[in-house]
Amino acid sequence: SELLVTTARGVHAGPLAEFVFLALLSHVKLLPHLEVEKKKRRFERLCSDELAGKTLAIIGVGEVGTRVARVGRTFGMRVIGSTRNATPEQAAARGLDAIYPPARLRDMLAQADAVVLVAPHTDETKNLIDATAFAAMKHGVVFVNIGRGATVDEQALISALRSGKIGFAALDVFAVEPLPPASPLWDLPN
Repeated sequence: SELLVTTARGVHAGPLAEFVFLALLSHVKLLPHLEVEKKKRRFERLCSDELAGKTLAIIGVGEVGTRVARVGRTFGMRVIGSTRNATPEQAAARGLDAIYPPARLRDMLAQADAVVLVAPHTDETKNLIDATAFAAMKHGVVFVNIGRGATVDEQALISALRSGKIGFAALDVFAVEPLPPASPLWDLPN
């Protein structure tokens, strides 16, 4: 008998990219603030920010990361990425303005207005985003994890959220899933 082996790799690229931009747009367009104002039945002029001109850094530029990069470019963002095969050819193929090997991850993070983590969980990526990675980021950065929860040091993430180092986080994954009711992440406003 024959054995057929397939993969679902990349099948979620569209929905995950949409989640990323739901998070980015709701943050820069101040959606939570607008919802509060609506409940108060108050309308005041508000100047929000925009994605155009911002730097989007993607960690793990496979099929999903490439889709995120494509959408980011559509919004006029400068898109940079980090991947093991960091060559000019890969940057061009993935639609990146710049590409960084893992050894230069901190250099890439320092430029980012928004960081999207798409990396798989491997021995090399466990706690890849730790306190030193958060320290390398700009104050107020947006952080989105659509990869794996184990790639982030969750205590360092909580500290970075509490200090405002991370201005806003959108998390599709956690170290323990479902997220335990006692996790501080439930109550952090950002």
